[in-house]
Amino acid sequence: MRSDYMKTVKRIVVKVGSSSLTHDNGLINIHQLEDLVKQLADLHNKGYEVILVSSGAIAAGIGKLNLTSRPTDLFLLQATAAVGQVALIHLYQKLFSEYGIIVAQLLLTKEDLEDEKRLYYTKHVTESLIEKKVIQIVNENDAVAVDEIKFGDNDTLSARVAKYAHADLLILLSDIDGLYTKNPNNFEDAELIEEVKSVASVKHLAGDSHSSVGTGGMITKLEAATIANDSGVHMVIANSKTPWVIKSITEGKGVGTLFVRKE
Repeated sequence: MRSDYMKTVKRIVVKVGSSSLTHDNGLINIHQLEDLVKQLADLHNKGYEVILVSSGAIAAGIGKLNLTSRPTDLFLLQATAAVGQVALIHLYQKLFSEYGIIVAQLLLTKEDLEDEKRLYYTKHVTESLIEKKVIQIVNENDAVAVDEIKFGDNDTLSARVAKYAHADLLILLSDIDGLYTKNPNNFEDAELIEEVKSVASVKHLAGDSHSSVGTGGMITKLEAATIANDSGVHMVIANSKTPWVIKSITEGKGVGTLFVRKE
């Protein structure tokens, strides 16, 4: 039973995608953000150790700068990310403070996770924040990391964070309910897969992202599952719009698709 997998979960990394935090016009969806914060605050109050990997900086910047679409010019894209990061973290800080929770921002690049010395310090900063019961909000440093803007995705980043933070569970919240046997947008007989014990056995089911604001699709989510499972971390893909989705997952209810870690 899924509840058995959740009994030993203590440290959780939650990743939320751009499509779950913004309206179609690029502006931040306040209702969705408030709902996410409420769920994470409740998780925190139950004694779980929580790390949030949040997309949405570029999307938030698009709204702030009154742009009509995601910029194609590299420098404008970086500027948009810089503006959006401020807007996003300000909202997070304001909303979490209503529950008496302190937050911190941690902006990472590939070098921070691949360089041995930088990774050493990143790990210890993370542990110090957790020890002080601070919820850290992690994102790629899109404003300066050129290659991340071109190729990065927060599905992979969140799996890497779960790995170095020695998390027990990674939750990927997106605009999809989980992994299906077929594309549910095209096939009425598509069925949700509740549990996966081998990522390799389902890779052929991956499709592209259908979101206009995010960079990740099912392919990147399965790659994240491989990183997480190989590192001893369970992973769940679920729809951010499902009521109390995080609570349901941690209680072992059949929400989304569970990718079982390797023992």
